[in-house]
Amino acid sequence: MLRSLPAGEERRSLTLSDASVSIAPAGEASGPRFGGHAAVFNSRTAIGNPQTVGFFEEIAPGAFSKTIAEGDARMLVDHDSAHVVSRVSAGTLRLSQDQRGLAVESALDTNLSYVNDLVANLRNGNVTGMSFGFQVVKDEWSSEEARGADGTAHEVEVRVIREAKLVEVSAVTFPAYEATDAGIRESIDTALRHRGDPEAIARRTKFRPELAELLGDVPATEPAETTRDDVDTLEEAPVEAEDTEPAASTRDFEAELQAAKAKARAIAALAKALAA
Repeated sequence: MLRSLPAGEERRSLTLSDASVSIAPAGEASGPRFGGHAAVFNSRTAIGNPQTVGFFEEIAPGAFSKTIAEGDARMLVDHDSAHVVSRVSAGTLRLSQDQRGLAVESALDTNLSYVNDLVANLRNGNVTGMSFGFQVVKDEWSSEEARGADGTAHEVEVRVIREAKLVEVSAVTFPAYEATDAGIRESIDTALRHRGDPEAIARRTKFRPELAELLGDVPATEPAETTRDDVDTLEEAPVEAEDTEPAASTRDFEAELQAAKAKARAIAALAKALAA
């Protein structure tokens, strides 16, 4: 069963071939060593379906500079904190950035039974990828036109991660877990929460009405008797002014926020009314 991630944490994975994983043989004074990449720079990945609720994502070179300098990440097996392979502060895990991406070099202490199992599973091809858990510190969003398989043009959004706080890197059995419905939903929800753009959330409620919950006090559904006329009225309703006159910039933001919430309510209501 897929476990929920800690608040604000996201995960991304690579297959072993993309991660360039290798196991170096034991030297005279140490055991075998693990090497590879947990993330690749400037490589566009689709998170969900970019034509509906999803987006494309890239990691910018240098995104891990601060976390490498200041953090204390661990290497785990399958994101399990009970199976710690190595740790930066212990001197057993080394993280760096090269031209390809986030490079990982780890000691493998085979006195730990699960590390011995990991070495065997990697050599036998049973563990098939790498993943990393992170929190986004800075990202940028933009829109561009893309064409689907049928040649139809669609507007899609692209997220570029400029800075990330690294929590852990893992050797994983199922690197493509994000392709499951639950994994996609969690990735998209976390990204939209961090983005904090009501309009971007409202646009996606056409395909996933429950996303209206991300707007805070906006309910995921409306009463079943809502009609198309109710929806039209709600979409066109003016935003009521506050008793206290705020600054112009604050007033504009609040108006945009209220309009986005109203639109999300309308879309959620229409979706339920049509499904009834």
